[in-house]
Amino acid sequence: MEKALFGPAGSPQAFSLKYRTTLKMPGYLKEMGLDCFEYQCGRGVNIGKEACIALGKQAEKCGIRLSLHSPYFINLSSDEPQRMEKNVGYILASAQACFFMGGDRVVVHCGGLSGRSREEAFKNTLLNIDLALEALEQNGLSEITLCVETMGKMNVLGDLKEVLELCRLRERLLPCVDFGHLNCRTFGGMNSEEDFARALDMAEDIVGSERAKSMHIHFSKIEYSKGGEVRHLTFEDSLYGPDFSPLGRLMAKRGYAPRVICESAGTQDTDALEMKNIYFKYLNEEEKIWADLKR
Repeated sequence: MEKALFGPAGSPQAFSLKYRTTLKMPGYLKEMGLDCFEYQCGRGVNIGKEACIALGKQAEKCGIRLSLHSPYFINLSSDEPQRMEKNVGYILASAQACFFMGGDRVVVHCGGLSGRSREEAFKNTLLNIDLALEALEQNGLSEITLCVETMGKMNVLGDLKEVLELCRLRERLLPCVDFGHLNCRTFGGMNSEEDFARALDMAEDIVGSERAKSMHIHFSKIEYSKGGEVRHLTFEDSLYGPDFSPLGRLMAKRGYAPRVICESAGTQDTDALEMKNIYFKYLNEEEKIWADLKR
């Protein structure tokens, strides 16, 4: 049975204090007992082909799965021709870098509404995605999966249903469900096993159980206001949440094997390890239950 993978987004503070190159990241994560890493290109794809290949070789050697986060300034909600052309270019550059690394998933944001209705923004986003998927196909990058992320601010496209509907319409997409963002959008509404179960049920209903079980997940505690997301926190925070334990238990119980990327503020390595330990505690309990039933 496939199991969930856990790792950080970008360089944790402890890593940055010790090393000056991301090439050391796979070995660092392997030593910690983590499984994956999400390379951050939020401010642009500023890594060259040779550096990508070198990182990919280290990741393969250490058994670390790689994904990549595309630039934050992508705005798939736009219907302006120049912006649409840039969107495709940014996604293509992200996918190319991910491919050279030996990665397989690129996370993308939808974009702000900018005065548009949510329906119009959804239509524009689907069109932009189609253009991007076509560009990937034409450039031999069709094996790269685009993971559309749920967003934490209220004035952007990307609530859970919108992201799932986009993925339902295009099989080459995978939802990237950021549970910290969902907690922001619901003003603390992700705080029980029932809350997480409703989100997972919706994912299974809309994109099917197989894609739901292998979804991309972002997880961190995030401060929020009436406008939604404010800033990422660490697992030490006891005010905002969400707590990973209910989700970890459901993942184990339902046989989910997602890739879980931690976006904590500086402690994304240790917090990712904490999530992994929680998940495997519940997974071991589930396996014991099944073993007892077979006796």
